[in-house]
Amino acid sequence: MATPVIMPRQGQSVESCIITKWFKAKGDKVAVGDLLFNYETDKAAFDEESKVEGTVLAIYYVEGDDVPCLTNVCVIGNEGENIDEFNPSSDSAQAPTPEPSAQAHSASPQSADATAASAETLTSSPTSAQATSGELKISPRAKNLAQKHGVDYRKAAPSGPNGRIIEQDIRKLIDSGILVTSAASDEYLSSQKSAEGTGLGGRVRTSDLAEASVMTAEVEEVKLSNIRKVIAKAMHNSLSTMAQLTLNSSFDATDVLSYREKIKVGMDKTGVGNITINDMILYAVAKTLESHRDLNAHYFDDKMLLFKSVNLGIAVDTPRGLMVPTLFGSNSKTLNQLSTDAKALIEACQKGTISPDSLKGGTFTVTNLGALGIESFTPVINPPQTGILGVNTIEIKAKEVDGKIIHYKSIGLSLTFDHRALDGAPAAKFLKELATNLENFSAILAK
Repeated sequence: MATPVIMPRQGQSVESCIITKWFKAKGDKVAVGDLLFNYETDKAAFDEESKVEGTVLAIYYVEGDDVPCLTNVCVIGNEGENIDEFNPSSDSAQAPTPEPSAQAHSASPQSADATAASAETLTSSPTSAQATSGELKISPRAKNLAQKHGVDYRKAAPSGPNGRIIEQDIRKLIDSGILVTSAASDEYLSSQKSAEGTGLGGRVRTSDLAEASVMTAEVEEVKLSNIRKVIAKAMHNSLSTMAQLTLNSSFDATDVLSYREKIKVGMDKTGVGNITINDMILYAVAKTLESHRDLNAHYFDDKMLLFKSVNLGIAVDTPRGLMVPTLFGSNSKTLNQLSTDAKALIEACQKGTISPDSLKGGTFTVTNLGALGIESFTPVINPPQTGILGVNTIEIKAKEVDGKIIHYKSIGLSLTFDHRALDGAPAAKFLKELATNLENFSAILAK
């Protein structure tokens, strides 16, 4: 009996997933547990295994397709079976007709533009589809408009019949496309070069083309992953919409390091897990945030949400890019519980099995670059949170105690906060209290 394979829903907030790679083709035999395809959300990647055995009778989506969750992706069964009922495209034939209001709206100027564009393609000569070299099709009017405005018409998204570029496609590029000076136009279009424009209004000049020629042999073009695009958008949005300021401090790590050594020695006898320095810092952050609610908050233009529970985001470096899973209720966990839960989240991120529901809801974030030898850096806040703590490497410092200079191991802390949500003094007080708690770590365990 034929069985459809659907696109899973990885978390309630996920509406669709992108197929990244197929491991089976139509006609292939599959057994239970065979890997069918990889797919990814905007934050994590997953594998889909076959739950039945049989033959791949149909594949409805290819690599790179954005597939709605719970939609049939392929069908597995016995050769010769009728599988028409599983084809997701068959649903489109039963799509509801537009409501009267939507039909009335179709008489808008946009519809008139579309009609004019259609008329343009019908009145152009039969050979206009081959007005440019190769398979690119463009009408004479569209090509003339592109040349007049210095638009790279290769970047246009064709909307005319048979994939032809028409005038309205060029008009869209005039506002957002790549512009070229008249002097560079012929060379740019004939050579298929790609260059960053430094001329007026971002136009590509002849000097830009010359520089691009030098760089072509030295540059490898790499397509960005979906996760990388999401990270780029989130980081740009954070820095362009928030008033971020970073404070740097440090603490005497003697007590933390001493406690860590005791844990390592007694692990076999006590049953306590492998608690790391990072676990202890997370624990201290969660406890300190309880009395600094402006940093355990979300900021919006007209209000702030102050949380009673501390949901710590943990920045994790993975092969797929940066992920920030959330350790919910961190302030109510014991050190051992926090350590165990944090390690489970980090492992799931690195394996690519983390649930998207575990990648949201954070109220404050900690990112640790100490293992990479970083002495100080500027963490970027994850909106709408109001703060993020960066943890730096261990350094040897000196201080005076009872008239004598002693050396001790210090760990740096970099706190970035949103100056719209709180001022420098409250942020500095949090950093100071956190340093004090870490310097007296054994004491805060007793609270």
